Amino acid sequence: MPGLGVAPKASTERGPRGPLALTALALFALVAFAGFVALGTWQVHRLAWKRDLIARVDARVHETAVAAPALSQWPQVTATADEYRHVRLSGVFLHDQQTLVTASTALGSGYWLLTPLRTADGTVVLINRGFVPPDWCGRNATCALGPEGETTVTGLLRMPETKVFLRHNDPAKGRWYARDVQAIAAAHGFTKVTPYFVDADANPADTAGWPRGGLTVISFPNNHLVYLITWYLLALMTAVGAVYVGYHEVRLRRRERGAF
Repeated sequence: MPGLGVAPKASTERGPRGPLALTALALFALVAFAGFVALGTWQVHRLAWKRDLIARVDARVHETAVAAPALSQWPQVTATADEYRHVRLSGVFLHDQQTLVTASTALGSGYWLLTPLRTADGTVVLINRGFVPPDWCGRNATCALGPEGETTVTGLLRMPETKVFLRHNDPAKGRWYARDVQAIAAAHGFTKVTPYFVDADANPADTAGWPRGGLTVISFPNNHLVYLITWYLLALMTAVGAVYVGYHEVRLRRRERGAF
């Protein structure tokens, strides 16, 4: 209608942020950037540590077997320094006190056969002689259980398992899910027992019989490279976001000054 003016459309673009808001944003970006960089750098060190661990374990596994740690060395035995070390020991198997521990392997589900080996000084070492299927004859003693007399065993030194996911040992019922050396020793009344057990090597001369040794799975998850890339990318994104916000704030201030 004549004489009636149309009001100009109000701008919906916001004005510049105040000093307090900008300071808070800057501090948040700085802390986030520093945190992401720190996490990425930590993963760099973890990656180097994991690669060194894998290399050391691989070297241990393929070394010539050495004497298993003796009684005087037990306090110094650790997973970091000794697990998967190739060891050798001799003694007499106590087949009547073997333990079957539930296992799942590339050969299927069944049991690990842990047989005590009594050495010359009276020490007992639990030897994981290998995998046996659920119907293995040794479970009801209908066949020969293994070597008799003085026997030499080579294998990989392993640290005890105290539990497995969602399953707990029940010694009273003879149900074993974890290779817990102390618990198994207590169930059989052994007192002088090594703080480790040994996964026996495969016997090349026995390709069809049971137990089947040499099935130790050596696997170390190594996702540190993915993690460090992720953290550094987040740090980069934080920096880019901060630069963008800063550039946008400068533009808003220039526009505001130009309007007056």
